[in-house]
Amino acid sequence: MDLAFSDQDRAFQDEVREWLDVNWPAEMRERTGKSAMRRLNKLDHVSWQQALAKKGWATANWPDEYEGLSFTPNQNYIFDLETARVGAPRIIPFGIRMVAPVIMKFGTEKQKKRFLPDIQHTNVWWCQGYSEPGSGSDLASVSTKAEDRGDHYLVNGTKTWTTMAQYADWIFCLVRTSNEDIPQKGISFLLIDMKTPGIEVKPIITLDQPPEGHQEINSVYFTDVKVPKENLIGEEGKGWTCAKYLLEFERGSAYSPDLKGAINTLKMIAAMESNAEGGLLSDQQEITNKISDIEVQVLALEFTEYRILGALAAGQNVGPESSLLKTRGTELQQLITELAMELCGIYALPLDMSEPGPGDNFQCAGPEYANGATQLYFNVRKVSIFAGSNEIQRNIMAKLVLGL
Repeated sequence: MDLAFSDQDRAFQDEVREWLDVNWPAEMRERTGKSAMRRLNKLDHVSWQQALAKKGWATANWPDEYEGLSFTPNQNYIFDLETARVGAPRIIPFGIRMVAPVIMKFGTEKQKKRFLPDIQHTNVWWCQGYSEPGSGSDLASVSTKAEDRGDHYLVNGTKTWTTMAQYADWIFCLVRTSNEDIPQKGISFLLIDMKTPGIEVKPIITLDQPPEGHQEINSVYFTDVKVPKENLIGEEGKGWTCAKYLLEFERGSAYSPDLKGAINTLKMIAAMESNAEGGLLSDQQEITNKISDIEVQVLALEFTEYRILGALAAGQNVGPESSLLKTRGTELQQLITELAMELCGIYALPLDMSEPGPGDNFQCAGPEYANGATQLYFNVRKVSIFAGSNEIQRNIMAKLVLGL
């Protein structure tokens, strides 16, 4: 396997670096650099994604017919690598990388013309309505009901763990339109305007949440919500097909670019923090062994991603290999946050204070790199659960990869 990028890929890498140097705002760069949580608000994300859209890079993975650039797999990887290098945020996936491909594949021409332009330019913010109380990894058991009322559906039920629903203009939902002998049947895929009467969003307060702002996940309640039938994607009762198609995009991202940047941060912390003997943590064999062990695992993941890049370049689909990336990538995210908290010691304990509230006058209790490290540790506990828990991913791999 040839691991070297081509001259064309290296030229693209130079272009991305030059563009980021000019267009990744210094104020955002400084603000995210002060906190392990790297939190940005809605306006930050929207302005950043609109800058990417102006360049054509927000939807670079879209096909040409939908005004995408059709990045090669290598270009996608390089773009992720370079944005991770400077600490720029990943694209919020719910609109551009999740519901948009579903609309492209299963939507009508009218639906494509209505929704895709606003998604492309982040004129609307989307959230995902999949999980429910008692229906997480067992997604086929969704019970939110959409009753046929002629020209519209009447939706009742609850969605939970809904990321950034407080910002959302629209939500794409799995709803039950009928009860069949097989639970996957009778599920439909609906697009719902969040301003529709009967929708209530309530925050779920988590351990990683600071006292002021940056709340992330929510419960969404639907009480007699009227949804026009024109917002149904695909056929009624065939939403499970849409759901499976979407999950390939949710699970198939490259992890190693961000993980490599996180390892560099671990090395920097170890080179600055003192050990019990008065030396540096970077001189302590136990610590260097832990960092090296994670680095080797990330390198192995990176080679796996290269193999998948090669398959994609040859026109093959990701398929169940996306479960492998999701499982190992999230496990390594958790290992890194655990070690970061260990390296920072007591300075990891205070809340993230990168953005003081109105009237606050304080300084970080320790170095900036420790700010929010424990909150990040708590936040990353969820990554092995969302998009299908890692236990479910192992079942998928056992069945579809190993043939067990």
